[in-house]
Amino acid sequence: MSVSPDKRLTRLEFRFRNVDFSRGSAKQYELEKDERVWRVFINGYAKNGFVVFDEDALPREELLKKLSDLEPEITGEKKITVGELIESSYSWNNVIGKA
Repeated sequence: MSVSPDKRLTRLEFRFRNVDFSRGSAKQYELEKDERVWRVFINGYAKNGFVVFDEDALPREELLKKLSDLEPEITGEKKITVGELIESSYSWNNVIGKA
């Protein structure tokens, strides 16, 4: 299966009111197994995180329901392309090497 680098994804940034390290790690692992989620990071110490997902495949309401036990508050939202997501995942050496 191939995906166009221009495909639009949604990145939601969160502040969590009810999370600790073990619950955050478990929820992050649960979301990582979902193929509709492209990236996820939940910091149980700082009580924040983000999820990058395909909103066409995974409705926002379903994602928020999965996160509901952590009491999420959306603090930011932006649309990014698959190409931008991949480029942001490069190490600095690879980014500098491409320039």
